[in-house]
Formats: sequence, structure tokens, C-alpha cells
Amino acid sequence: MDERRLVRVSKYLSKHLRHAPERIGIELDAHGWVPVDTLLAAAAAHGFPISRDELERVVAANDKWRYAIDGDRIRASQGHSVLVDLALPVTTPPALLYHGTVAGSLDAIRTEGLKPMSRHDVHLSPDRETATRVGARRGRPVVLVVDSGAMHAAGHEFRVSANGVWLAGHVPAEYIRFPG
Repeated sequence: MDERRLVRVSKYLSKHLRHAPERIGIELDAHGWVPVDTLLAAAAAHGFPISRDELERVVAANDKWRYAIDGDRIRASQGHSVLVDLALPVTTPPALLYHGTVAGSLDAIRTEGLKPMSRHDVHLSPDRETATRVGARRGRPVVLVVDSGAMHAAGHEFRVSANGVWLAGHVPAEYIRFPG
């Protein structure tokens, strides 16, 4: 499978496993899982056939580990806008986490903190490099440092997805270190 096809399949999976399963007639269970055969049949029926081999290659080759296969089921690791409970345990975060954004978002973040927006959780990165790549998707990146240790000590809960993305319901502005 060439790189373009890999990207197209990954984006297709993201759209239907995170945001719009109903568009191809699939239903995610309470934890976001769908049988692989159901997904593949639905994709084919809606004009985007994916082979089992392609699916497994996309899951294995995705540098962000966006998808997980467990036996005969698949799900997105995080980032859902549809209601799912990923059943991730509450976990003690490292002292610092990072969030990539762009300069145009800073005023709102200074007043409201980091909010999940259309997702269920705020996504935080374990390192500055990952946060930089995330922020760069929308323009020139700005990396914010989150005092996750202090947040945790104050009672805020954190979870970590299978692909290492840290999740929090909200990050109040007082726990964010802004550049400059």
C-alpha cells in the first residue's frame, strides 16, 4: 500500500471510528469498539473498500497509534466527538505535560484554560516535540506547558490512552505556563 492510500484509509477510519459512525451504518459499543468485519463490510458498502491487510497495516504503521485492534474488534484510541467511555483508569501524570496550539488561540486559553471543545477531553502530550507537531497542524505552533503534577495534587483526574496521549476534562489557566 502506498503512502497516499495509507493516509486515506487512516483518515477514513478516524472519521468513522471517532466522529460519524452512523454515516456508514456502524454502531460503536459503549467503549468505542466495533467488529472489524462490520467495519470492513460497511466501508465496502459505502464505496470505500478496505482489505483486512490494509486495515492491519494502517493500525500497525500509524505513528500516533490512533487505532487499537483487540481480537476481532477495532476502535480509535481517543479523540472521539461521539459519546464513548474508553474505560481508561485514572492515572498519576508526570509533573509536566504539553499542549500544542497556535497563537490565535492564546487569548481564549488565558481566560478559559484548555477545554475539550468538540472532543470529550483535552489532549496533552508527554513531550514538547509531540506538542509541537500537534500545534503545527493548524499553523505556526505554540507549545504550552501544563503543571499536571499540581493539577493532580489539586484533585484533577488524568487518563492516558493506549497511544500515550494524556487526557484531562479541562485544564484551568492557572496550571498553564504561557510562552514569553
